[in-house]
Amino acid sequence: MQLAIQHDIAAIQAIEAVPHIMNILSEVTGLRFICVARVTEDNWTMCSVLDKVNFNLQPGDELEIQTTFCSQVRQSAKAIVIEAASEDSQYKSSPIPIMYGFESYFSYPIYKADGTFFGTLCGLDPVPARLKSAKIDSQISSFAELISRQLAVNDELNSTKTALYDEQSAAQLREQYIAILGHDIRTPLSSLKMGVDFLTDTLPDATSQQVLKRMDNSVNKMKRLINDVMDFTHGKMGKGITLNTRHSPNLQSVLVHAVNELTALYPERLIDTHIQITETLNCDPERLGQLLSNLLINAIVHGDSTQPIEVNAASDNGMLTLSVANGGAPIPETTQTKLFEPFWRDTHKQHAGGLGLGLFIASQIAQAHRGELSVLSNHQVTVFTFSANLSR
Repeated sequence: MQLAIQHDIAAIQAIEAVPHIMNILSEVTGLRFICVARVTEDNWTMCSVLDKVNFNLQPGDELEIQTTFCSQVRQSAKAIVIEAASEDSQYKSSPIPIMYGFESYFSYPIYKADGTFFGTLCGLDPVPARLKSAKIDSQISSFAELISRQLAVNDELNSTKTALYDEQSAAQLREQYIAILGHDIRTPLSSLKMGVDFLTDTLPDATSQQVLKRMDNSVNKMKRLINDVMDFTHGKMGKGITLNTRHSPNLQSVLVHAVNELTALYPERLIDTHIQITETLNCDPERLGQLLSNLLINAIVHGDSTQPIEVNAASDNGMLTLSVANGGAPIPETTQTKLFEPFWRDTHKQHAGGLGLGLFIASQIAQAHRGELSVLSNHQVTVFTFSANLSR
């Protein structure tokens, strides 16, 4: 394999968000094969793939460029979307859908930092799917643009590696990254959220509600991903986690809402909740709700799915204690020392998902409240406990 192609594959796999983008697009579109491909005039090479239909393509595998629609996307710089190839007047006579056995398909262009064509964000499935809507087009386009921008950021990082040791240059790059996330991604995501909410209120049939629920879950996952990255970036710039501290009489309702959100997302998991906070506390309730959500997601992902998760929260004279406990294998002591580091994930859990920022951000929220976040793990239980004096 050419060194240039190996570099391009590594560039895509270095983007932490790509697996999450593919998962979200699979959920939103219903397509079970999503990939990012490097496409040149002569070659089609797999860079990253989500394969739920066992096409058995891996990163580094190649296809004959003439047997793909991606060469047309490269030449025209326009996306191709097919809902049912066997019925499509333009594509039903094409041998490509028959060769690969698909009915539904999309391919959107991805570009390099200098504006030249890099490849495509593709999806396909043997079953027809409704893909030709403004909302789906907007979401796929936004994700293709996000990958293009991240490739540009990575190119910039590589070309200015020495300069990045200068704190001023590093701070400027982080500010640009925050601007991309804050405007270019959050704005269309907010529009998508508003559209989903509107359709949820106006389309009462069960099929529409099921699809809209999946789309809403995907939007919320992406929002959490963006918020985590922005919190991490602010923290690394020395600003730390920002708080809106105030006298909060409603912390209990905020924490209960955080639990209910994840109960709806993971209905198969049993979460026993015991939250009793009746006094007014001096805190940022939304940030503490985020802390609880991050601890709960960690328990859901890493805990024994056959055992319930237990959430406890109580306050006494301004001292708040909040804990999340789950069953499962104990966390080794050597691992416990790394749990609150950014981007750290258990290499033995390849499908755990996430960027590895949840516990890091939870620890930063704890520190911002001048509290402590600790972990206790043995063969019976793993417990994460946050405690802080939040008296007035």
